[in-house]
Amino acid sequence: MKQQILAAILVFISSLGIAQPHYITPEKPKLIVLVTIDNFRYDYLSILQKKLSANGLKRLINGGSNYTHANYEYCFTQNLPGFATLVTGAEPSVHGIVANEWYNPVTKDRIYACFDKSVKLLSSQLPDYQMSPKNVISSSFPEMMKFHTHQKAKVFSVALQPETAVLLAGRNADAAYYFETETGNFVSSGYYLDSLPLWVNKFNAKRIPDTYLSKPWHTLFPLNTYIEMAGDTEKYERGVVNSGTVFPYDLPKLSKLKKNHINYNVLTYTPSGNTIVSDFATNLIVNEQLGKDNMTDFLAVNYGVTAKITRYWGTASVEMEDVLLRLDGEIAHFVDFLNDYVGKQNYMLVLTAPNGANWPPEYLTEKGFRAGRYKNMFSLSLLKSYLRALYGKGEWVLQYDNKQIFLNRPLIEDSKLSLNEVQDKVAAFLSQFSDIALAMPAHVLESNNFTE
Repeated sequence: MKQQILAAILVFISSLGIAQPHYITPEKPKLIVLVTIDNFRYDYLSILQKKLSANGLKRLINGGSNYTHANYEYCFTQNLPGFATLVTGAEPSVHGIVANEWYNPVTKDRIYACFDKSVKLLSSQLPDYQMSPKNVISSSFPEMMKFHTHQKAKVFSVALQPETAVLLAGRNADAAYYFETETGNFVSSGYYLDSLPLWVNKFNAKRIPDTYLSKPWHTLFPLNTYIEMAGDTEKYERGVVNSGTVFPYDLPKLSKLKKNHINYNVLTYTPSGNTIVSDFATNLIVNEQLGKDNMTDFLAVNYGVTAKITRYWGTASVEMEDVLLRLDGEIAHFVDFLNDYVGKQNYMLVLTAPNGANWPPEYLTEKGFRAGRYKNMFSLSLLKSYLRALYGKGEWVLQYDNKQIFLNRPLIEDSKLSLNEVQDKVAAFLSQFSDIALAMPAHVLESNNFTE
């Protein structure tokens, strides 16, 4: 199974000769903009084609290059390995971000891909925002831009999530900015800055998130026109606590569940979360003067609301469709801004996705496909019973994590058992379950090269 990077990459250069014959394309762009959309399925482009605006995603497709088979050869489709792969060009086994988080069987701790307790906090004192790219072990494209220009190229990233921002920016960026849900401010990691620039403080002082949370979330078009995917009352939709799963959503109420406290996290799963990312990105370009000299600058912009929509409502939901249609408008405005401020012939915009996203199994079942959800606790319980019957009492399995079984290797060694043999037994046992397509022993993965 291949990791799909949007299943396509859209590369948009406004000065393409066919579209703009009176421009002479420069040897290099003054600004490279990498736009990523979490969980963006390539077939959304065809499903929503009739509703997309002429100047949004359609403009990128018609005015640029559309790579429909851009794949990396790894199968674990989480977003953080995807971001690291996009900016390094390497696979997880090389760049080191093998998952969003992973289990350390030696210390029995969970390792979060970007957590760095040594990082200074610039705003709130919550450790959730102590992030850096220290676990990336290969160089990235923006890092090489800084290196080869003797630090003269400007490199920035903007995202809702801190881990997304630091991975896209890399080690020696000027700053990686992200949204702090406790304060409603855009901040950065102390890994990059000692304090926030004046322009960032001025942006935060405008309290733009408060404005976005003061209005309900209604669909962009009449609700009865959302017929391309699932309905608005699907039973498998989870929603967010106290929100329900049906339009409209009362954002003023949802964001003020506690007295005198605004819950800015609401923005991360509503369309305005993408809007405020665009707001901040345009302010960054102007205040940092990106694309205004002969040195190529780099800006990564992530629209991450779709990840939360997938989690709470699913990829086929009306909520997802509405967020995407509104995001189409955001992209149209952003491209218009780049054309006016940087110049149509002076920038290159690349749009892609860091990871894939399945249709909800329940939605597929309704459409007649065979689908379901893997109940890992059931098979894990049976596996433990099987190993105890086979080898005697003991904690033979330490952890199930990220589709991986971690065996108790010290116990296996003390019991004078062959590790390879135990792995083979586990894989053979798990392969009997109807909802497991393939169980692969670790020693097979370690001793073979897999190209498909």
